[in-house]
Formats: sequence, C-alpha cells, structure tokens
Amino acid sequence: MTANSLPMSQEDPRYFTSNSRQLNVRAAQEEVYSFFVEIVKKLPPEDVLQEFKGLFIDGLDSQDSDYIPGIYSIFLDDNEQELFNTIKRCCYIIINNWKTNRKDKYIQELVNLFVNENLKIKTNNPPVVKTCKIWLENFVNSKDYNDLKLFTTRYEESSKGHWANRYTSYLLIDQSVNEKNPREQQEAARRLSKEIKDKFKFELAMYVARSQSAVSSTTRYKNPSVLGDQALRLIKAIVLKRGAFSHENIAHIFIKQTQNQTLEEFKINLEKYLFFSVVIQESVEILRQQFSESLSLWKTDYNQQNITKELFLRTCNRVIDCLTTENGKEPSSLFILLLNQGHALTLVIILLKIILICKNCRRHLETRIAHLIRFYEKYSEEECKGIINFIEIFNITFAIYAENVEYNLIKMEEEEQSSNQQLNLDGYRVFSQMKVDRQK
Repeated sequence: MTANSLPMSQEDPRYFTSNSRQLNVRAAQEEVYSFFVEIVKKLPPEDVLQEFKGLFIDGLDSQDSDYIPGIYSIFLDDNEQELFNTIKRCCYIIINNWKTNRKDKYIQELVNLFVNENLKIKTNNPPVVKTCKIWLENFVNSKDYNDLKLFTTRYEESSKGHWANRYTSYLLIDQSVNEKNPREQQEAARRLSKEIKDKFKFELAMYVARSQSAVSSTTRYKNPSVLGDQALRLIKAIVLKRGAFSHENIAHIFIKQTQNQTLEEFKINLEKYLFFSVVIQESVEILRQQFSESLSLWKTDYNQQNITKELFLRTCNRVIDCLTTENGKEPSSLFILLLNQGHALTLVIILLKIILICKNCRRHLETRIAHLIRFYEKYSEEECKGIINFIEIFNITFAIYAENVEYNLIKMEEEEQSSNQQLNLDGYRVFSQMKVDRQK
C-alpha cells in the first residue's frame, strides 16, 4: 500500500475540507494519530517523511488569501498548544517505530523538516498563513522541540558541543516520567535513556579490562568518562568497599531493623545509616547536622505513624530532594555546600545508599539530576566543573552497582607496610564482567 493509494475521503487526515472543520479537535487528532500509526508500519521512511511534510509544512507558502493550510483549519481558534501536542505525538509515533526497526538515521530528517524555507514569514503571506508560520516558529523555539532534538544526538557524538550533551540519558528520563508528555514520547525517552546508559556501562567495563592490559590497545575502548586516569582509581576505591560491611549488606540490615518503626524513629535511623562509614570531617559533620534538622522537621504530623511502603518511599524521595534540588529548579543548599567543600563522592555514596534501600526512588533521583543539569547548562563547562565531576562520579558508581555488571578487585602484589597505613590501590587490578540478561 502506497501513500497515493490511501482513500481521499473527509476522514483522511491528509485532507481537511470545510466539513472537517466541524469536527472537534480531539476527534481530528485521533484520526491523524491513527493515520501515522498505520503508515509508519507499511511505508518506507522516505514516504512517511513526505506525508508528514505534506500535512504540517507544505502549503504554507500559499499567496491565496482565502487558503487555510490543511490541518491548521482545526486549530485556528487559538489552539496553538493543541497543534504542538499533535505534532509532538505524531513525531513520537514515528520515532518509536523507527527506533524499534533500527531506522534511527531518518529521525534526524524528521526533526530537520522544521528547518524549512517555506516556514519563513513573507510579506505577501495571507494573515492566516502568517499565523500558522508563527506557531511553527514558536514550536521550533519551544522546549517540546528541544526535547525532540535529544533523539537525534548519537551517543558517539554526545561529547561534542555543549557539556550537557554528555548527560542526555538524564534529560530523557525527565521526559519519560512527565505525565504531560504523550505516552509515545515517554516510551521513546525511556528506551533511548536505557540504551545510552547500557552503552556507557559496556564501554566502562571494556575500558577497565583493556586499560590494565599491556597487550591491549586502549584506543579501541575509550574511557567513556571525562575523569581520565582518575576514573580507574575511583573504580578501585568503590569496588574495594565489599565484604561484610559492603553497602549492599548494610542496606539489607537497615531494611530489616527498621520494619514497624514509627516515622520519627525511621528518620533518626535513616540519618545514621546514610552517614555510616562516611569519613567525618568537620565540614561533613556540619552538613550532617543541617541534613538531620531538615529531615526531622519534615512531616512531623506523621511522626508517630508506623512506616509504610508509601511513607518509606516518600521519605527516601524527600532525602533525595534535600541533597539535590527541592523545587526542581535550582540546587538545594546542601547540594551546593557538598560540592563547594569537595565532597562529590560522599554525596554520590549517600545517594547510592538511598537507592540500595529503595530502588523505586531511582527515577526520581535521575529526574532530579536532570533538573540540576537544566539549571547549570546555562553556564560554561569551566564554570560547571563541580557539577560535571559529581555526575561523572555518579555515572561510574551506579554503573559499578548495576545489576548486569560485576566488578571485582584482585590484589596483584603484597603491600609494603607504611606508617600511615594507606592502601596502595596501584597494587590491585579491577576486573569487570558483563552478566547475561536472562530476561531477554
């Protein structure tokens, strides 16, 4: 079935007659969505692009004062946002199909359709055409279009351009949990975010394996982190925290010990758990006190209630907010203090310990990181060394604690006794192994 063989009836979303204008917006939108759901499965990408262009862009160069460009007839009653919503959902219907069928290269062409000479306003354009072009120009300058462009950035190119491009996976997570977005966008964002994170985990594991081998080329498997050689030392320090006092074991003990506690008791023990084994410097102790005060003042009306699953989740989310951003717009005072004092790793470990006791908080945490990126992205990379260092440490730490990767540290040589008793990490090698996902 080709595009030209589709029936030219009043129900065909490509052709809107004066009778079609009487349809309510939602009914018309559903027709358009159904149309693209059908053709994206049957037609080659080139034809789908042509249909999309014909529906939303072609016809906007008309000089006929009586001409109302096709689909725009249903949105002209001040329904600019509904036009945006329609374009968005059509795009994500197409993107989801192309991602599934490995036709990613056409996504760039879809997004580029909005960079079109026909969309420039001309003096001889009728007022109604000018209105349509202004709307599309507003769309191109909107957050919706910026969200769409995230799907055109190849992982290999993420290190180019603005520093925030390296952390697209978090911005996608933010899209995936936003219920205002169409379900197709949420699904596409969730899928691409996972794809980017899985690639990072794989490349990190391969880099670790190859970088410690004298016979292997380190250029074949590049370091996916911007931390350079410091990344390997960081990995060793993190993996070293194993055994009876590993973060996982302490998390299991905490969960068992806090069952049936009141919220007030839980908050006290949660603060102790999060700062357990943290190297307590004077600056960290001050931060700990501020954190304790903030948490103790939260939900005091519920203090005598037994902790439930819901209250457990809400408390953990509250802790994440205290340590990242409380309003989703700017960093919290504790986040700023921790970074300014050089305690990025301490912050990451505390956040890790929250996720180890409450995995359902993971998306909330990643969404908060997305909000931090959005706040800082207006600054240069030079000005954002602290936040970049934090995200890099976060990426590596959570890659090590991923369910499908296993890291182990092996002592390669006996350590010489030293007066300061510091561990010589150079005498250790770290080994990584990708686990088989049996659910696939």
